[in-house]
Amino acid sequence: MTEATEAFRELLDTLRDLDRGFLEGDRAVTDDRTLADGYRQILTTLGVALDTYLFAEPSRPRFVDTNTPFRRDRRWGGDNTDCYYALCPIDPTRRYRITGNRGDSVYFSVTAYNEPSPGAWSDKVVAIVRDTDVTYDADGGFTFDLGPLPEAAVLLTRDYQSDPLTGRRIEWQIEALEEPDPIAHGTAETAAGLRASAAWLRTMFAIIPLTVGVRSDDAHTIGHEITQRANDFGDPYQVADANFGWSARDAAYSFGSFVLEDDEALVITYRPPACRFWNFVVWNQFMATHNADDARCSVNGTQAVPNADGTVTIVVARRQLDHPNAVTTVDYPRGNLAFRWFLPDQVPAKPDVQLVKIADAPAEVS
Repeated sequence: MTEATEAFRELLDTLRDLDRGFLEGDRAVTDDRTLADGYRQILTTLGVALDTYLFAEPSRPRFVDTNTPFRRDRRWGGDNTDCYYALCPIDPTRRYRITGNRGDSVYFSVTAYNEPSPGAWSDKVVAIVRDTDVTYDADGGFTFDLGPLPEAAVLLTRDYQSDPLTGRRIEWQIEALEEPDPIAHGTAETAAGLRASAAWLRTMFAIIPLTVGVRSDDAHTIGHEITQRANDFGDPYQVADANFGWSARDAAYSFGSFVLEDDEALVITYRPPACRFWNFVVWNQFMATHNADDARCSVNGTQAVPNADGTVTIVVARRQLDHPNAVTTVDYPRGNLAFRWFLPDQVPAKPDVQLVKIADAPAEVS
């Protein structure tokens, strides 16, 4: 038996066992739809893993979409409807040239992350280039070089759009400035890629599905997540250079969960800080939302209509309501909620949340 054969069968074993995380134990999901989401998530995550660890060629680099507002097979990992993410594994000893055009981006960056071992999730931001760090030609084009970057294993781009339905995304190009390595797709290289993919999958499904809080005053600790109740948010926090996964160094986050009856709504009110961009998104328990043209499952700082006092109120229900900032869970009774703020001047205060009957929810700004 070749090493590739062994590694392939190990990957199959990993895939076979991943659904235990959402079928059994404290994180078992409770409805048919979320169960189906779990199997979709396994295959979505497998696609990202193979792009990252099996098919990538660091000396022949290419950015591959990992999340977009419009690909249902790339909804994972805390996605949203406003951003395009693209990934490219790199060789830390090489130099690279990156080009693109900013299009309608309201914020973009390229972040280099480490990889503690093959397939292990990053725990460190190695370098970051923001849109304010580069120069542009008259048409919005840009070029910059990166590397060598000791410890770096992968580059991840972020391109946030105020209107994903009409905005022109960045089309990223990358080239290695030295001659490429010989092509080597033998059993050893294939086995290494398959094993790294399996390791990455196992870590992802150690995190998901996210636990939904309980509708009571009994707070609980749920894995890597903060102590919280359903229909509430945890305290916002700023990402540090030491991170987990591919978190955005420029972002502050606040996460929550919801448990809603048909006739209930969440009324979320907060004061946005001065920042480059913010959005709010509804996730299923696998940290995934719907496509931007499926339903309104998120709202961002450009779209949101503020109240007269500068606060913003967002109304969440299982169906689409009439408030200008209303978003829908697309009839999910349970799931998760996320705020993100890019380059805020301060970590925002915790959003206020009220659970009300739909009949009592506001239909316009105050």
